[in-house]
Amino acid sequence: MTAPTAGEDLGAWQRELRARFPIVTGHPELAYLDSAATAQKPQAVLDAVQTYLTTSNANSARGTYTWANRTTELVERTRERVARFLGDPGSGGSVVHFTGGTTEGLRTIARDWLPGFLRDGDEIVVPDADHQANIVPWLEAQRQLAREGVRVRVVPMPYQSGSGDYDHRALAERAGPRTRFVATTHVHHVYGGDMNVQRIRRAVGPDAVICLDAAQSVGHLPVSVAELDVDFVVFSGHKALALPGSGAVWARQARGPAFVPGGWSGTPNTVGIASLEAALDWLDAAGVDRIERWTADLASRLTDGLRRLDAYEILGCPLSLAADAPVQRRQGIVSLRHHAIDSGDLGFILFSHGFMVRSDHHCQGDAGEKTGSVRVSLHVYNTAEEIDRLLSVLASLG
Repeated sequence: MTAPTAGEDLGAWQRELRARFPIVTGHPELAYLDSAATAQKPQAVLDAVQTYLTTSNANSARGTYTWANRTTELVERTRERVARFLGDPGSGGSVVHFTGGTTEGLRTIARDWLPGFLRDGDEIVVPDADHQANIVPWLEAQRQLAREGVRVRVVPMPYQSGSGDYDHRALAERAGPRTRFVATTHVHHVYGGDMNVQRIRRAVGPDAVICLDAAQSVGHLPVSVAELDVDFVVFSGHKALALPGSGAVWARQARGPAFVPGGWSGTPNTVGIASLEAALDWLDAAGVDRIERWTADLASRLTDGLRRLDAYEILGCPLSLAADAPVQRRQGIVSLRHHAIDSGDLGFILFSHGFMVRSDHHCQGDAGEKTGSVRVSLHVYNTAEEIDRLLSVLASLG
């Protein structure tokens, strides 16, 4: 897999990578534009799964025979692989725990760690216009603590009007000495914006614990825990080119008690872990920074075309749409509405033309959009030609 330098055109690089996705090349008549829901898998990941299942399939940390030992080594090696992929310098006491995905990871933190961290009168910040997976677990933890006589106040994360971005200045005004925990999102699953989490730390101070939902960033853009002063990073493997049912929680272990999932752990998803190791290897070789450039360019191509179509509304920060945006450009997620066609109907129409998109409320919280939309979400296997064909169909609908 060859990788271009920063000044080179990415076209040849992308064509080489696209050819490595069997489901994409096997259906040239279809354009898969739903990678925010789940990403397609390169052949290297499929091969790794086949190799594991046919050479080493056994339980981890249970037996002493060769296959069991290989599986145990795989699990421990992949923990280290996840930490390296997230830019963990390895100098602290951080840990990686495998989960079934982002939702399970966040609920594990909320169930097994947060109650032991909070005290009566503490506050938690909840982003109620983000994904439900990053809202519901914290409210469940609040209710559980209330049943035990511990009162925890929920502070809604403030948002900038009309953009979907966090309002960091308003958060600084709302946060106080009892603000102990902040749930955040790295890339918004509807608006596609990088939520500038580094500003959250400045807003809430050095002591609050910050938990980052990185479901839409890991595998799509570089993520460095060395640069992000957060305490938890949670992501799903299936959105990072691995199999469904895989994911991880990275915990810094610097604020509050150590993160240890409760209960008996049971058998890990070893085949999912094998796929995750292969996916992270593949992403590193491809260059996640280049994947980010490619998908951001496609998103700009789409939004530039949509702005010329009066029948459509584009959700999110209007300043982040163009390639020459004066603010941080959105990632490869674009959500839109037709002024006269219901979003569900628009999704069916687009599929009749070979485009697979998401069309609903996208599991957004109660403070989010009240009307459904069509979401186009991109990865390295998508092409400019697909975007141009999509714009042509959208234009034909008036």
